[in-house]
Amino acid sequence: MKPHRLNSPEAMMALGAEFAIEAAAGDVFALVGNLGAGKTHWAKGFIAAIDPSAAVTSPTFAIVNEYRSGKNPVFHFDFHRLKSADELIALGWDEYLDEDGIMICEWADLFPMLMPEHTQWLEIKHQADGSRELHRIEKPA
Repeated sequence: MKPHRLNSPEAMMALGAEFAIEAAAGDVFALVGNLGAGKTHWAKGFIAAIDPSAAVTSPTFAIVNEYRSGKNPVFHFDFHRLKSADELIALGWDEYLDEDGIMICEWADLFPMLMPEHTQWLEIKHQADGSRELHRIEKPA
């Protein structure tokens, strides 16, 4: 996949929606990037494409938001506030992986050891001109 250059939050949401078109139950998307890079906007676009009636919000304080009324359930995680892998496991991580849904994980690089092998890793980087660049990466060590 060639890098995508994005100039607005709306463009990031549109790209998330494009990824949703081909997504299927069992897919896991790991979003990596600095604060404000656009991870949540990508997720909002993705989830809105799966479930147009969803009121998508950031899971920063809830850790996980569930969207179950679309064509596939989507579980949107934000690992930023978690201090250990044990906290994530205590939230039912393994049970979510067993569900027949799609997972989107912001700050997934904090716990790469818990991400399944088939995870699609996406990195979003700030560019000097204020745009963002999204590209696939390998699983962080």
